[in-house]
Amino acid sequence: MPIAIAIIDVIVCIALVGLVILQEGNSRGLGSIGGSAETFFGQHRGRAMDQTLKRLTTILAVVFVVLNIALYALTSI
Repeated sequence: MPIAIAIIDVIVCIALVGLVILQEGNSRGLGSIGGSAETFFGQHRGRAMDQTLKRLTTILAVVFVVLNIALYALTSI
């Protein structure tokens, strides 16, 4: 059981890192790799996409923390 949780934890971790890299920062750091979302999709779609990425990042961060707590609880017994 802990091995399955560890594998899922690694997958969630990689997805979380990918989502953070895709987001635009205040200084338009690594988020501008794919070009400007506002000019390609239109101004409103860029904002909606940014909100969706933030929501997914929050959800994955909570899942990541819960998985790590569960993994710690199962391995410390």
